[in-house]
Amino acid sequence: MEIYALYGTSGTGKSSSALELAHRMNIDAIIDDGILIYQGRKVAGTSAKYEKTKIQAVKRAIFHYDEHAEEVRRSLEQIQPGRLLILGTSQRMITRIVEALHLPASIEYIPIESIKPPQEIEAARYVRETMGRHVIPIPRVEVEKDYLQRLIASATRIFSSKKEVIGESTVVHPPFSGGRILIHPQVLRKITLAACSRYEEVSQVVKVAFSFDDLPRLQITLALKLPFLADMTRLIRDIQEDLHKEASFCLNIAPASIDIQVASLELASAK
Repeated sequence: MEIYALYGTSGTGKSSSALELAHRMNIDAIIDDGILIYQGRKVAGTSAKYEKTKIQAVKRAIFHYDEHAEEVRRSLEQIQPGRLLILGTSQRMITRIVEALHLPASIEYIPIESIKPPQEIEAARYVRETMGRHVIPIPRVEVEKDYLQRLIASATRIFSSKKEVIGESTVVHPPFSGGRILIHPQVLRKITLAACSRYEEVSQVVKVAFSFDDLPRLQITLALKLPFLADMTRLIRDIQEDLHKEASFCLNIAPASIDIQVASLELASAK
Protein backbone atom coordinates (compact mmCIF):
# COMPACT_ATOMS: atom_id res chain seq x y z
CA MET A 1 0.00 0.00 0.00
CA GLU A 2 1.32 3.44 -0.98
CA ILE A 3 0.71 6.12 1.68
CA TYR A 4 0.30 9.79 0.84
CA ALA A 5 -0.26 12.54 3.39
CA LEU A 6 -1.83 15.94 2.72
CA TYR A 7 -1.06 18.24 5.63
CA GLY A 8 -1.66 21.86 6.60
CA THR A 9 -3.01 23.87 9.50
CA SER A 10 -6.69 23.70 10.38
CA GLY A 11 -9.03 25.47 8.00
CA THR A 12 -6.70 25.65 4.99
CA GLY A 13 -8.96 23.59 2.74
CA LYS A 14 -7.45 20.09 2.97
CA SER A 15 -10.77 18.24 2.96
CA SER A 16 -12.16 20.27 0.08
CA SER A 17 -9.00 19.52 -1.95
CA ALA A 18 -8.81 15.83 -1.05
CA LEU A 19 -11.19 14.49 -3.70
CA GLU A 20 -9.53 16.38 -6.54
CA LEU A 21 -6.08 15.28 -5.39
CA ALA A 22 -7.20 11.65 -5.00
CA HIS A 23 -8.71 11.65 -8.49
CA ARG A 24 -5.57 13.18 -10.01
CA MET A 25 -3.23 10.70 -8.30
CA ASN A 26 -5.45 7.61 -8.65
CA ILE A 27 -5.85 7.30 -4.88
CA ASP A 28 -8.79 5.07 -3.98
CA ALA A 29 -9.01 5.58 -0.19
CA ILE A 30 -8.89 8.60 2.12
CA ILE A 31 -8.58 8.94 5.89
CA ASP A 32 -9.87 12.28 7.15
CA ASP A 33 -10.84 13.28 10.69
CA GLY A 34 -11.43 9.74 11.90
CA ILE A 35 -13.26 8.24 8.93
CA LEU A 36 -12.12 5.91 6.15
CA ILE A 37 -13.48 6.77 2.71
CA TYR A 38 -13.19 4.27 -0.12
CA GLN A 39 -14.21 5.10 -3.70
CA GLY A 40 -16.26 8.06 -2.52
CA ARG A 41 -18.13 6.24 0.26
CA LYS A 42 -17.54 6.11 4.00
CA VAL A 43 -16.72 2.51 4.95
CA ALA A 44 -15.52 2.81 8.56
CA GLY A 45 -14.83 5.12 11.48
CA THR A 46 -16.59 8.07 13.06
CA SER A 47 -15.98 11.65 12.03
CA ALA A 48 -14.25 13.90 14.58
CA LYS A 49 -16.66 16.61 13.43
CA TYR A 50 -19.38 14.87 15.44
CA GLU A 51 -17.54 15.49 18.72
CA LYS A 52 -18.73 18.17 21.13
CA THR A 53 -15.30 19.54 22.12
CA LYS A 54 -12.05 20.19 20.27
CA ILE A 55 -10.09 17.86 22.56
CA GLN A 56 -12.46 14.98 21.83
CA ALA A 57 -12.29 15.84 18.12
CA VAL A 58 -8.47 15.66 18.12
CA LYS A 59 -8.51 12.30 19.92
CA ARG A 60 -11.01 10.95 17.42
CA ALA A 61 -8.99 12.26 14.46
CA ILE A 62 -5.75 10.54 15.58
CA PHE A 63 -7.55 7.26 16.44
CA HIS A 64 -6.83 7.53 20.16
CA TYR A 65 -9.69 5.16 20.99
CA ASP A 66 -8.77 1.49 20.49
CA GLU A 67 -12.18 0.36 19.28
CA HIS A 68 -12.28 3.14 16.71
CA ALA A 69 -8.77 2.35 15.42
CA GLU A 70 -9.50 -1.38 15.24
CA GLU A 71 -12.63 -0.80 13.17
CA VAL A 72 -10.68 1.17 10.56
CA ARG A 73 -7.78 -1.32 10.61
CA ARG A 74 -10.17 -4.18 9.83
CA SER A 75 -11.73 -2.27 6.95
CA LEU A 76 -8.33 -1.44 5.47
CA GLU A 77 -7.40 -5.13 5.57
CA GLN A 78 -10.64 -6.02 3.80
CA ILE A 79 -10.56 -3.45 1.00
CA GLN A 80 -6.76 -3.48 0.50
CA PRO A 81 -6.48 -0.06 -1.21
CA GLY A 82 -3.51 0.36 -3.50
CA ARG A 83 -3.07 4.02 -2.51
CA LEU A 84 -4.21 5.74 0.68
CA LEU A 85 -4.35 9.49 1.32
CA ILE A 86 -4.22 10.65 4.97
CA LEU A 87 -5.21 14.19 5.93
CA GLY A 88 -3.75 15.94 8.96
CA THR A 89 -2.71 19.28 10.39
CA SER A 90 0.98 18.34 10.61
CA GLN A 91 3.47 15.61 9.81
CA ARG A 92 3.45 14.69 13.49
CA MET A 93 -0.31 14.13 13.39
CA ILE A 94 0.07 11.98 10.27
CA THR A 95 2.68 9.88 12.10
CA ARG A 96 0.29 9.36 15.03
CA ILE A 97 -2.42 8.14 12.67
CA VAL A 98 -0.06 5.81 10.82
CA GLU A 99 1.13 4.29 14.10
CA ALA A 100 -2.40 3.87 15.47
CA LEU A 101 -3.57 2.09 12.31
CA HIS A 102 -0.39 -0.01 11.96
CA LEU A 103 0.29 1.34 8.47
CA PRO A 104 3.60 1.33 6.56
CA ALA A 105 5.96 4.04 7.78
CA SER A 106 7.00 5.09 4.27
CA ILE A 107 4.95 8.21 3.55
CA GLU A 108 4.99 10.77 0.74
CA TYR A 109 4.13 14.10 2.36
CA ILE A 110 2.23 16.76 0.37
CA PRO A 111 1.90 20.23 1.94
CA ILE A 112 -1.38 22.00 1.18
CA GLU A 113 0.63 24.97 -0.10
CA SER A 114 1.89 22.83 -2.99
CA ILE A 115 -1.60 22.25 -4.43
CA LYS A 116 -3.57 25.30 -3.31
CA PRO A 117 -2.65 28.96 -4.02
CA PRO A 118 -2.05 31.23 -0.98
CA GLN A 119 -5.11 33.34 -1.74
CA GLU A 120 -7.44 30.32 -1.66
CA ILE A 121 -5.84 29.05 1.55
CA GLU A 122 -6.37 32.42 3.22
CA ALA A 123 -9.96 32.56 2.02
CA ALA A 124 -10.67 29.00 3.22
CA ARG A 125 -9.21 29.82 6.64
CA TYR A 126 -11.43 32.91 6.86
CA VAL A 127 -14.55 30.87 6.12
CA ARG A 128 -13.59 28.33 8.81
CA GLU A 129 -12.86 30.97 11.46
CA THR A 130 -15.86 33.21 10.82
CA MET A 131 -18.56 30.77 9.69
CA GLY A 132 -17.54 27.48 11.32
CA ARG A 133 -17.78 25.52 8.08
CA HIS A 134 -16.04 22.14 7.91
CA VAL A 135 -15.94 19.84 4.88
CA ILE A 136 -16.40 16.06 4.91
CA PRO A 137 -15.21 14.59 1.56
CA ILE A 138 -18.17 12.24 1.13
CA PRO A 139 -21.58 12.80 -0.51
CA ARG A 140 -24.47 14.15 1.53
CA VAL A 141 -26.38 10.87 1.26
CA GLU A 142 -23.55 9.14 3.12
CA VAL A 143 -23.61 11.81 5.83
CA GLU A 144 -27.37 11.46 6.19
CA LYS A 145 -27.11 7.67 6.57
CA ASP A 146 -24.39 7.95 9.20
CA TYR A 147 -26.34 10.65 11.00
CA LEU A 148 -29.45 8.47 11.20
CA GLN A 149 -27.49 5.55 12.62
CA ARG A 150 -25.87 7.73 15.28
CA LEU A 151 -29.17 9.43 16.10
CA ILE A 152 -30.85 6.10 16.76
CA ALA A 153 -27.91 4.96 18.90
CA SER A 154 -27.54 8.05 21.06
CA ALA A 155 -30.93 9.78 20.82
CA THR A 156 -29.20 13.16 20.87
CA ARG A 157 -28.74 15.94 18.38
CA ILE A 158 -25.19 15.47 17.10
CA PHE A 159 -25.22 17.15 13.72
CA SER A 160 -26.13 20.64 12.57
CA SER A 161 -29.34 20.91 10.59
CA LYS A 162 -27.52 23.20 8.16
CA LYS A 163 -25.73 21.16 5.51
CA GLU A 164 -24.65 22.36 2.09
CA VAL A 165 -23.40 20.23 -0.75
CA ILE A 166 -20.14 20.96 -2.59
CA GLY A 167 -19.90 18.40 -5.39
CA GLU A 168 -19.25 15.07 -3.72
CA SER A 169 -18.39 16.58 -0.34
CA THR A 170 -20.59 17.97 2.43
CA VAL A 171 -20.20 21.14 4.48
CA VAL A 172 -21.11 20.84 8.16
CA HIS A 173 -21.16 23.05 11.25
CA PRO A 174 -19.73 20.97 14.13
CA PRO A 175 -20.80 21.69 17.73
CA PHE A 176 -17.25 22.74 18.67
CA SER A 177 -16.85 25.24 15.82
CA GLY A 178 -18.10 28.17 17.93
CA GLY A 179 -19.93 31.22 16.64
CA ARG A 180 -19.71 33.04 13.37
CA ILE A 181 -19.18 36.57 12.11
CA LEU A 182 -21.80 38.25 9.93
CA ILE A 183 -20.95 41.19 7.69
CA HIS A 184 -23.77 43.58 6.82
CA PRO A 185 -24.13 44.14 3.06
CA GLN A 186 -24.09 47.90 3.63
CA VAL A 187 -20.57 47.64 5.06
CA LEU A 188 -19.35 45.86 1.95
CA ARG A 189 -21.05 48.46 -0.26
CA LYS A 190 -19.43 51.37 1.59
CA ILE A 191 -15.98 49.78 1.34
CA THR A 192 -16.54 49.26 -2.39
CA LEU A 193 -17.77 52.84 -2.85
CA ALA A 194 -14.73 54.18 -1.02
CA ALA A 195 -12.35 52.23 -3.24
CA CYS A 196 -14.14 53.10 -6.48
CA SER A 197 -14.42 56.79 -5.58
CA ARG A 198 -10.66 57.12 -6.20
CA TYR A 199 -11.29 56.60 -9.92
CA GLU A 200 -12.85 59.44 -11.85
CA GLU A 201 -13.67 56.94 -14.60
CA VAL A 202 -16.25 55.24 -12.31
CA SER A 203 -19.46 57.23 -12.69
CA GLN A 204 -21.62 54.87 -10.59
CA VAL A 205 -21.41 51.72 -8.49
CA VAL A 206 -24.59 50.00 -9.65
CA LYS A 207 -24.50 46.81 -7.55
CA VAL A 208 -22.37 45.14 -4.87
CA ALA A 209 -22.73 41.50 -3.84
CA PHE A 210 -20.60 39.24 -1.63
CA SER A 211 -20.88 35.46 -1.61
CA PHE A 212 -19.70 32.85 0.93
CA ASP A 213 -21.10 29.81 -0.88
CA ASP A 214 -17.65 28.19 -1.06
CA LEU A 215 -15.00 30.92 -0.72
CA PRO A 216 -15.39 34.67 -0.21
CA ARG A 217 -16.19 36.20 -3.60
CA LEU A 218 -17.03 39.81 -4.47
CA GLN A 219 -19.16 40.80 -7.45
CA ILE A 220 -19.70 44.44 -8.42
CA THR A 221 -21.38 46.18 -11.34
CA LEU A 222 -20.06 49.56 -12.48
CA ALA A 223 -20.99 52.36 -14.87
CA LEU A 224 -17.87 53.82 -16.49
CA LYS A 225 -17.04 57.05 -18.27
CA LEU A 226 -13.86 56.71 -20.32
CA PRO A 227 -12.02 58.86 -22.82
CA PHE A 228 -11.53 57.55 -26.36
CA LEU A 229 -8.93 54.71 -26.60
CA ALA A 230 -8.65 54.40 -22.81
CA ASP A 231 -7.29 51.10 -21.48
CA MET A 232 -10.39 49.68 -19.78
CA THR A 233 -8.70 46.34 -19.01
CA ARG A 234 -5.98 48.07 -16.99
CA LEU A 235 -8.58 50.19 -15.18
CA ILE A 236 -10.58 47.10 -14.16
CA ARG A 237 -7.42 45.37 -12.95
CA ASP A 238 -6.46 48.41 -10.84
CA ILE A 239 -9.93 48.54 -9.28
CA GLN A 240 -9.75 44.80 -8.47
CA GLU A 241 -6.39 45.26 -6.75
CA ASP A 242 -7.69 48.19 -4.68
CA LEU A 243 -10.82 46.28 -3.66
CA HIS A 244 -8.69 43.32 -2.61
CA LYS A 245 -6.50 45.57 -0.45
CA GLU A 246 -9.52 47.29 1.14
CA ALA A 247 -11.30 44.01 1.95
CA SER A 248 -8.11 42.56 3.42
CA PHE A 249 -7.38 45.66 5.51
CA CYS A 250 -10.91 46.49 6.74
CA LEU A 251 -12.41 43.01 7.16
CA ASN A 252 -9.41 40.65 7.15
CA ILE A 253 -10.93 38.97 4.07
CA ALA A 254 -8.89 37.88 1.07
CA PRO A 255 -11.54 37.40 -1.66
CA ALA A 256 -10.90 34.36 -3.82
CA SER A 257 -12.25 36.35 -6.77
CA ILE A 258 -13.41 39.88 -7.53
CA ASP A 259 -15.68 39.96 -10.57
CA ILE A 260 -16.42 43.32 -12.15
CA GLN A 261 -19.20 43.77 -14.68
CA VAL A 262 -19.56 46.97 -16.71
CA ALA A 263 -23.25 47.86 -16.97
CA SER A 264 -22.79 50.97 -19.09
CA LEU A 265 -19.96 52.78 -20.81
CA GLU A 266 -20.01 56.47 -21.67
CA LEU A 267 -17.48 58.35 -23.75
CA ALA A 268 -15.83 61.14 -21.75
CA SER A 269 -15.11 64.44 -23.42
CA ALA A 270 -11.45 65.22 -24.10
CA LYS A 271 -9.78 67.60 -21.63
